[in-house]
Amino acid sequence: MNLSIELAPRCKQGLLLKNPVMTASGTFGYGTEYSHLFNIQKLGAIICKGTTLKPREGNPQPRIAETECGLLNSIGLENIGLESLIKDKAPIWAGWQVPVIVNIAGETIDDYAKLAQKLDVVAGISAIEVNVSCPNIKAGGAEFGSSPKQAARVTAAVKAATSLPVLVKLTPNTDDIVKVALAVEKAGADCITLINTIRGMAIDISTRKPILGNVFGGLSGPAIKPVALGMVYEVAGAVELPIIGCGGIMTASDALEFIMAGASAVQIGSANLVNPRAPLDVLEGIEKFMQKEGIDSLTELIGVAQR
Repeated sequence: MNLSIELAPRCKQGLLLKNPVMTASGTFGYGTEYSHLFNIQKLGAIICKGTTLKPREGNPQPRIAETECGLLNSIGLENIGLESLIKDKAPIWAGWQVPVIVNIAGETIDDYAKLAQKLDVVAGISAIEVNVSCPNIKAGGAEFGSSPKQAARVTAAVKAATSLPVLVKLTPNTDDIVKVALAVEKAGADCITLINTIRGMAIDISTRKPILGNVFGGLSGPAIKPVALGMVYEVAGAVELPIIGCGGIMTASDALEFIMAGASAVQIGSANLVNPRAPLDVLEGIEKFMQKEGIDSLTELIGVAQR
């Protein structure tokens, strides 16, 4: 049974995963936090917390609120910063079998270019995921991802600054996700991740105030799965790049839906906070499904639901 998938066929370096199950940025830390819970080396890839040039404290508390079938978060890209990541995390990743992808975020296009350039020759880093979709920061983030022109400018700047494969993570908070996807494809992206969280909020009726300290946050979890699945289906029918599906994937069945919609791989996000073994459970479930159905290669399932 062949579960391997190439996510960056247009990039000279390539990004070959042994299976399609990845962890999403933000809910899996730097991978080290979960390594004592299960064998993380079995996964297809790990994507670390969103990384900025300088350390960030993030948004004011409270930052998380549960909702019906979902989770609102307003972390605000709290992270250790690029220097500490290169010094303290990358040497650990260099000894791992599982590829590690660094998610980057900036307030300006120049920020993204600098991050990409400094990560280019760091051992232990297999690719870059460009976050143009975070709804929880005042500058950058989804401001770039909601505009085809701006998303393309960021993508082109990152591609010019690195030889690593470049994944671009798009926001659902846009008028036309297909136009944005086509724009980043034309600008040189190697792969597209769909989707980041949906902007929303919650109110405490006792205090009559917003629950989140930042008022607004990003909705993730099962509640957004139909939206994410629909966008993967739409974009897969329009671009030639590999797509990574993300949004509300809790089980192997969820992951298989995304693959059948056109995703070549999937990312597990909020599920990690409920079940730390969720990525491994999803992987094992995909394997069992393929065995049961007599499917020899993952590629036989990619996009089978497309018309």
